[in-house]
Amino acid sequence: MKYVPVRKRSGYFPMLSAFDQFFNNFFDEDKADGNESAMAIDLIENEKDYQIKADLPGFNKKDISISIDKNSLIIEANREEKKEKKENSYYRCERYSGNYRRSISLTEECDADSIKADYKNGVLTITIPKTKPSPAKKIAIT
Repeated sequence: MKYVPVRKRSGYFPMLSAFDQFFNNFFDEDKADGNESAMAIDLIENEKDYQIKADLPGFNKKDISISIDKNSLIIEANREEKKEKKENSYYRCERYSGNYRRSISLTEECDADSIKADYKNGVLTITIPKTKPSPAKKIAIT
């Protein structure tokens, strides 16, 4: 008897397949869009600031970029490495390429102009100072 695998047909119930995809990918934290991986981060809230610690072992400072786009803090790290070894009768060439990207939404309490970053021993630490929350504004009805 021949084994024939059963395939789900998502065309019949598109919403059902969207739910299945959501729950099947729920625990895949290390995946990102495209050819990138999401880096592991710790997000710490202190009294005066937020701290983000991202693990980026093996990267140099020049390989890491931090930017702000609208209300998102974007951390990117790109690395390309090539090792060549030529000896008597053989030639060995190895290449490695890796991309990491993480986008973090910033709240209104974040002071985007005073963000500081430090990179030591494979850990990127980003400090985001808090601003005082603005009180609710009352609008008079005329």
